[in-house]
Amino acid sequence: MKKTRLMFAAISCSAIMACSTMEAQVAERPLPSGESCQSASLEQLVGIRANAEIGANALIQSGAETLRWIPPRSAVTMDYRHDRLNIEYDDDLVITRIHCG
Repeated sequence: MKKTRLMFAAISCSAIMACSTMEAQVAERPLPSGESCQSASLEQLVGIRANAEIGANALIQSGAETLRWIPPRSAVTMDYRHDRLNIEYDDDLVITRIHCG
């Protein structure tokens, strides 16, 4: 039984180390030149009520590949993604901030 636990622990550690190495390699890759998000032109949407149509249009205008809605008082990951548009809104569904990342 102890041998099984040790073998499982060794395999688990190897798998974790392999994953962390892969993540580091991905993070160091240069960003492709045509795949970035531009949110400066979307500042005009701050103060407007959020809805699916606004989100879809903002996604197209920004050039981003993904859209993340951020509700009030939500925990979000701090990872930066050059191809993601973030739209934050308040309790009344009014857009408070638009940014890439």
